[in-house]
Amino acid sequence: MARYTGAACKLCRREGQKLFLKGERCYTDKCAIARRSYAPGQHGQDRKKMSEYGLQLRAKQKVRRFYGVLESQFRNYFEKAESKPGITGENLLRLLELRLDNVVYRLGFASSHAQARQLVLHGHFTVNGRKTDIPSYSLKAGDVIEYKEKSRSNEAIKAIVEANASRPVPKWLEANHENFSGKVLSIPNREDIDLPVEEHLIVELYSK
Repeated sequence: MARYTGAACKLCRREGQKLFLKGERCYTDKCAIARRSYAPGQHGQDRKKMSEYGLQLRAKQKVRRFYGVLESQFRNYFEKAESKPGITGENLLRLLELRLDNVVYRLGFASSHAQARQLVLHGHFTVNGRKTDIPSYSLKAGDVIEYKEKSRSNEAIKAIVEANASRPVPKWLEANHENFSGKVLSIPNREDIDLPVEEHLIVELYSK
């Protein structure tokens, strides 16, 4: 499957805000946004008025890049969100938040979404006691996520968990870093999702 392999910092600069794609680096003065808060490229510093379509596209790209999903995957999530009762934009964010790789990141078991995806793919986690190596696996309230017993003794993994133990955990999740485990307490509401995006713009984009 195709994956973006370029510089992650360029994506943050293109969207004009931190998407925390580089883990710990994003919290330091080395962050690209802190040093160069304009878009990459020759004309990055030119200020142009954004069209309606441009605003909608940037909203979609921001969410897609934050969660690390491909365009086809994102379209599938949108169609699922549209078929559910409730507000489509909020349903979309909820579906993305409940991905296993995102929950691993939110719990502080990885420094970035990319690292969380890699750890899941390498089979380091169990969900309700069963090995699960699918990053897009959809979690539900009550699910328990744990590092496998063998993985807990890995020095690199212990360092990752220790480094991220102080990071805030959303209230819809419960993390126990000492036991390398976490739990989905409830389905997240829109106010529980701290991604600064106007999701209605994405709905407008796909509704054309």
